[in-house]
Amino acid sequence: MKRLLMPLLCLFLLVPITADAQRVYLDITSPDARKILFAVPWFQNSGLATSQQAYGRNLAVTLAKALEFHGIIDIASSAAQQGSTADDWKRLGVDYATVGRYTIAGDQISLEIRLFDAATGDMLLGKSYNGPSTQTDVMLFKFTDAVINELTGKSGIAGTQIAFVSQPPNKREKEVFITDILGRSLRQVTRHQSLIVSPRFSPDGVFLAYTSYHSGNQNLYITDLRQDKTTRALSRRPGMNLAPAWAPDGNSMIVTLSHNGNPDLYLINRSGEILKQITRNAGINVSPVFSPDGRHIVFVSDRSKKPQLYLMELATGNTQRITYEGSENAEPSWSPTEDLVTYSSLRGGIYQICTVNPFKDRSETQITTDQTHHESPSWSPDGNQIIFAKRDGAGHKIYGIMKNGSYQRLLFSLPGSQSYPRWQIKTY
Repeated sequence: MKRLLMPLLCLFLLVPITADAQRVYLDITSPDARKILFAVPWFQNSGLATSQQAYGRNLAVTLAKALEFHGIIDIASSAAQQGSTADDWKRLGVDYATVGRYTIAGDQISLEIRLFDAATGDMLLGKSYNGPSTQTDVMLFKFTDAVINELTGKSGIAGTQIAFVSQPPNKREKEVFITDILGRSLRQVTRHQSLIVSPRFSPDGVFLAYTSYHSGNQNLYITDLRQDKTTRALSRRPGMNLAPAWAPDGNSMIVTLSHNGNPDLYLINRSGEILKQITRNAGINVSPVFSPDGRHIVFVSDRSKKPQLYLMELATGNTQRITYEGSENAEPSWSPTEDLVTYSSLRGGIYQICTVNPFKDRSETQITTDQTHHESPSWSPDGNQIIFAKRDGAGHKIYGIMKNGSYQRLLFSLPGSQSYPRWQIKTY
């Protein structure tokens, strides 16, 4: 079924800045940076009595969660219905405050939200949104991303999407789902009633490739996320057809195929045609990821007897091992913003999340330490966070963590077990 997205009216208001003013953004990458304290009071509807403002409270709660999700913001818990004036902000000791109003007419909602500098009382940002009430979260996420951009100079990630494989309680089949950052708009993508693994977004977030076992073979499929009816086979060669790494331009991908015997890496186009063989019989080669500029890949190979990460320059084929700590290293994900690869590393019998600069010798850094398995890491689109599947009882749940190892938390709690998370922008 074709998804219809109603256009949203968006008005952007900024405090005037003189031509010679130097814009200063907050540095959120510093390990010593303290979190920014926000007041997010309940949204107000002037036509309702105070006792009827529960809807406005829910709007504020969602906005607060979206802001806090970025890992750089704390919310003043005592704001409640207060916190709408400069005097309130001084009393609460916050750095910034939002003030929101809403009106509802039938199935339509209008939001007006403003961001204020608590110290000066100046309005930094103002936006208005109008649309169907089913799009309320989308409007709040858009404002969140505008706030993050106003403070840091980089867009936020509230409007991004997360894909994962979910297994219902007491069932064997696994299907791919997509959700927003808060786990509120859950959408089922596959319905193969079989084992699905390794979903991978295209760079623009419009297409999703994955491997399904429903035909009895590990076949590779691709689906257009702008619709819900069809998916098509990308590769059904005998043996492995696994986990594509999309090239940055989205026109090709590298996959693992074993139709010639050994599991090797191949470059294919979007029709599934083989363009080039990348590796040849040097162990089992899986889980490729491209560098942001498309010139290198990191992949996993057991050519040194145990799974380790290797770096290859695609133009020359020059390959070198880049991980040495940990008895096994697998599931790499390359940051979209820098030369940093995250991966799962078996250390002391526990899979931990680590990072490595692929161009710097012996640069492995462990960022999780709790004694349970952490698997399938994936970068946030802004390069500040990593999500992963964490062993939780008999199954897994999706967790997030800042790249410096702080702010580890459960992202959302759903029935059953969730694994293979992937994070990408959403442009459709």
